[in-house]
Order: sequence, then C-alpha cells, then structure tokens
Amino acid sequence: MSTTTTYAVDGMTCNHCVLAVTEEMQLIPGAESVTVHLVTGGASQVTVTSETLLDRSLVAAAIEEAGYQLAAVA
Repeated sequence: MSTTTTYAVDGMTCNHCVLAVTEEMQLIPGAESVTVHLVTGGASQVTVTSETLLDRSLVAAAIEEAGYQLAAVA
C-alpha cells in the first residue's frame, strides 16, 4: 500500500525549480511519484507518493540538494 505526503518547500520561483526538486525527490528510495504545485513568493507544495512513509531527513536532504529548503510547517 502506498502513502502520500505533502511537504512545503521555500524558495521555488519557476519551472526550473520544479524540475530540480522533482528530479532529486525521485532519487529517494521508495519514491513512486512526485508532483509540485508552485507557489511563487510562498511555500510550494511537493506531494510524494511512496511505498512507505519517507524519512524526513532524506526528504530535507533531497530538497537541499536541489537548492531549496523545507518550510518550517508542512
């Protein structure tokens, strides 16, 4: 059974940002699909469907690798 989790991500402003985050999130073991709702000037919503709940530290590391940060509240 899959699980879906949405994370708030700060600093995303364009489609390149969306692609960078999507690519990094798809590299996390167990991630099945990633969708991003871009919110320019606010926290974008990154929704991940995965085999099991992903380790938040892995998610944070993937987001940071793409050049962004998890928002304080998801």
